[in-house]
Amino acid sequence: MKALVLKEYRRFAIEDIAIPDLQPDEVLIRVRACGICGSDVHGMDGSSGRRIPPIVMGHEAAGEIAKIGSAVTGWEIGDRVTLDSTIYCGECWYCRRGQVNLCENRRVLGVSCAEYRRHGAFTEFVAVPQRILYRLPDNLSFEQAAMVEAVSVAAHAVKRTPLEKGASTVVVGTGMIGLLVVQMLRVAGCKQIIAIDLDESRLALAAKFGATQTFKAGNSDVPEKIRALTDGRGADAAFEVVGLPQTVKTAIDCVRKSGSVTLVGNLKPQVDLPLQSVVTRELSLIGTCASAGEYPACLDLIAGGKINVTEFISATAPLEEGPQWFERLYAGENGLMKVLLKP
Repeated sequence: MKALVLKEYRRFAIEDIAIPDLQPDEVLIRVRACGICGSDVHGMDGSSGRRIPPIVMGHEAAGEIAKIGSAVTGWEIGDRVTLDSTIYCGECWYCRRGQVNLCENRRVLGVSCAEYRRHGAFTEFVAVPQRILYRLPDNLSFEQAAMVEAVSVAAHAVKRTPLEKGASTVVVGTGMIGLLVVQMLRVAGCKQIIAIDLDESRLALAAKFGATQTFKAGNSDVPEKIRALTDGRGADAAFEVVGLPQTVKTAIDCVRKSGSVTLVGNLKPQVDLPLQSVVTRELSLIGTCASAGEYPACLDLIAGGKINVTEFISATAPLEEGPQWFERLYAGENGLMKVLLKP
């Protein structure tokens, strides 16, 4: 089968590789669409340490079941499916609590690091355990389904955050995940959804997706403007979807006393924290990672038209064109958000 292989950092090749053998609990999926994730783009140059060549990347995938392992039940050849990017064990202390994203034996599809190597879905076929499969609604395309992993990240972040009905919220950073958080907050019934970003075109999208107010980042009076919109207090909750010191500070400055700040972005491994502000105002800092069981609800939200994912798809292309699309994304080409590759 053909696969897009990262042979060396910044160098890809289309190669013929063996179709994977199935373990008893696995299914073989014929990949119909797989998205290029930002983590793949960051990983292709070695900066993340989690895409050590040679590796077949790709974890945002959808397709059809082509073969079933001997111990698999409840699935048939031809079923249309998507899959969790996290391969969790299902047996550890965290998995038994439903916190599969924190699995002690966690593996991520399409990742190779010091601890493990697991080839991903930029290929014709991929083998995965049946426990990470999700059935597609009939009216959902493979391209839409390949977006569900990103939607689930936003859904998990909102689920982790204490939000009363009619809450006032701030989203700092309106890249794709931030824009999905805006949509999820709208679905959750938040009264105010205030978006902050440097990019005015992204702010325009945030308004289209449900933001009630937008502000360009970099203006020192943004927290003051947010207080003016929230009876002088500040927002009930903020979502930081970048992961830089200045954006973390902005999120903290924008919430009221006893408010919450949910940290979604992680561009930097370490940031300075305005500790006294967090302590004296009794703020809650909430970390959020990947997702834990939100896929079915997210698939239904997409299929029902409540979450728009098609707006983010900049291009769909054959797998063979993967190298040039990776380079365009790596270069930060203006207007590119999600590129889907189709084997």
